[in-house]
Amino acid sequence: MNASPTPTRSTRSTRSAPSASSAQAQPAVEQVDTTFLESLLGYNARRASLAVISVFLERMAPYGLRPVDFSVLSLVAHNPGITSRQLCGSLALLPPNVVGLLNTLEKRDLIARQPHPRDRRAMGLHLTTAGQKLMRDAERTAAQLEAEVAAKLTPAELRTLLKLLKKVYA
Repeated sequence: MNASPTPTRSTRSTRSAPSASSAQAQPAVEQVDTTFLESLLGYNARRASLAVISVFLERMAPYGLRPVDFSVLSLVAHNPGITSRQLCGSLALLPPNVVGLLNTLEKRDLIARQPHPRDRRAMGLHLTTAGQKLMRDAERTAAQLEAEVAAKLTPAELRTLLKLLKKVYA
C-alpha cells in the first residue's frame, strides 16, 4: 500500500505577512482603475439606476410612493381592470408581495377592486378618483425627472439606450 508522504516543513511553502516597512513601500493609488467594472453590463446598469433612483425617491416622497408603488399604479392607470396576476407578470413581482402592496394602496383609497368581467375568480384593479389625481401628478413629476436625466443624451441615444435595456430584461 503506497501512502502519499505528508509534506514536511521543508517542502511546504511558507509565506510571512508583509512587514510594516514593506507595506509602507507599496505605492498609493492615485487614480482608481474601474476599467474592468465599467466593462460589465450589470455595473453600468446599477450605476445608472442609482443616479436616477435617488432623485426619483426624493421626488415621489410627497406622493408617498416607492418605485414599486409607482409602477403598479401606473399599470393600473393605463390598464384599468388589470389583475394582480397580470401585474406580477408585467413587473416580475411575487404574488405574496403584491397582495400586501395592493392592500396598502386600497387602504390609501388609491385603487379599488372590482369583479373581473370574464373571470369570476379574479378581481380587476381600477384607480379611484384620488388615485387618478395622484397618478396624474406623479407621472408628470416622473416625466420631468426623466427629461432632466435624458438631457445628457440625444433623442436618438435615448431611444437606443431604452431599446438595448429592454433587450436585456425582455
